[in-house]
Amino acid sequence: MSNALTPSPQNPAAITLVPEKFANPLRQIQGVFAQPAVRRAGPMALMVGLIGAAGLAWSALSTPPQKVLFSGLPDTDKAAVTSALSAANITSHIDSSDALTVNEEDFSKAKMLLAGQGLPKAAPGGYAILDQLPMGVSRAVEGERLRQARETELARSIQEIDSVAEARVHLAMPEASVFVRDNAAPSASVVLKLQGGRSLSDAQVSSIVNLVASSVPGMKPDAVTVVDQLGGLLTKSGDGADAANDKRIEFQRRVEDKYRQQLIQLLTPLVGAGNFTAEVQADVNLDETSATRESYDKDGRLRAETGNWTGNMATGQAPAGIPGALSNTPPPASQLSTPQPATGAPGTPQAQPVAGGPAPDPAKQTDSFQRAYDLNKEVSVTRAAPGNIKRLSVAVLLRDPEKGKRNAMEINQINDLVKSAVGFDQTRNDNVTVISRKFADATDANDAPKWYDNAWLPVLARNVTALIIALLVLLLGVRPIAKALMKKREDASPAAIAAQAATAGAPLLGEDGQPLLGADGQPLMSEAGIAVAPPVSLDQIETSRSYEERIGAVRGFTRDNPARAALAVRDMITAEAKS
Repeated sequence: MSNALTPSPQNPAAITLVPEKFANPLRQIQGVFAQPAVRRAGPMALMVGLIGAAGLAWSALSTPPQKVLFSGLPDTDKAAVTSALSAANITSHIDSSDALTVNEEDFSKAKMLLAGQGLPKAAPGGYAILDQLPMGVSRAVEGERLRQARETELARSIQEIDSVAEARVHLAMPEASVFVRDNAAPSASVVLKLQGGRSLSDAQVSSIVNLVASSVPGMKPDAVTVVDQLGGLLTKSGDGADAANDKRIEFQRRVEDKYRQQLIQLLTPLVGAGNFTAEVQADVNLDETSATRESYDKDGRLRAETGNWTGNMATGQAPAGIPGALSNTPPPASQLSTPQPATGAPGTPQAQPVAGGPAPDPAKQTDSFQRAYDLNKEVSVTRAAPGNIKRLSVAVLLRDPEKGKRNAMEINQINDLVKSAVGFDQTRNDNVTVISRKFADATDANDAPKWYDNAWLPVLARNVTALIIALLVLLLGVRPIAKALMKKREDASPAAIAAQAATAGAPLLGEDGQPLLGADGQPLMSEAGIAVAPPVSLDQIETSRSYEERIGAVRGFTRDNPARAALAVRDMITAEAKS
């Protein structure tokens, strides 16, 4: 079957129609929207779409942002938590990732509520998990459960510290070996999550280290590592240059704090709290000095003497007399003599006798002696302990009174008081500066939270934005469509139809005031206000010049004579069947 009209002897007026297979899609879409049914239903469909878009925008913007409360909860805990939140009028949701979420402004309230009720009831921790060990488990499983119980109990103990929000403990406990060289000491690592704006002092970190080390047999405090939630290492080694530097800095900080507290106690009664600020910079000598000194006297002392002498015993007198009688005889009279120096060198001739002195021993010919003398020795060790202040700098800033200024005499008096309080020493080149100035205004209003930090502002902004969008949709979308529909209804009213009937039969005029012409060149006439083209005859179809005019004439003929058009189509079908 063909879609074209071919001329035949029976129907010489048949016109060939070429199918529009390659028509412009945009023109086809325009034709679809130009249909009367589509044009009548278009405004209503557009209004429904705008109302739906406004509803979606309202639902998306009016819903407050969600925050994850818990994730990965078992079904029993999830049901208990949801029930508790519903009883407290807190809206909760379960997202696609199986996480329980609540409104951002209700997050803290929900946390406190569930913590007070002991929810969620997670799996038992600590030594309670040892009660759930099944019978027949291996020794390795028992060891892992025991280690897990210790870690949980230690974490709970550490969480009791006020500054610690959460804690996790990991224990590394190697297996015991019968060989001493293969034994390894246990170690532990602790991860802390601190409260907002809180920090741990060195004493608290040391207490955590000792707590963990004392809870595990054989563990030393050096084997415990403590880390905060930001990855900062809180434990410090006690050896090395870093530890020595930390100790020195801590000592200097204590010295400066001591002087600062003295200034606060001195100036607070005088000028009032908050009316001054003081800073101290102390240059502390932290070097340890050790000195050793040795000194000797000019005179010496005989320490040792060695030597010998030689003589001829042949000329000597033999001992005689009664034994023991010599001790009873009186000694001979003493006589003064000048001593002779003895060098002690071998071969030294015998000293010559001095007049009035004792006679030399005839049996002694030579002597040889070696003498050692000790000089007086003094050893002095001096050790200077660190902590001496080499230089001190103090700066004090005073607040001027509300009316007037401080005079020079008052500032000088305060300067003298500060010097006396810190122990000012001119020989150390100490420096003390006291000035008086106006302080910057720091009212209580600045300390209060800003208006844009209030919790109700985001909720109000979301609701106002959604309301504005809905109003814009109603005013810019729904209102014009409603006006167009109302105008069509008014045009379809009896009064409008009567007015159009009054002008029926009159030619239609264009924008320039000239009558509009049809395809045949005749003016278009109005019929009840509707433009109606004159009827099309077969002669007009045959006399059409262009293809477009012929197509328009065929369409007009089919519109005016549907019965004859149907007969023509039947004749074409019959002719094709016969051929």
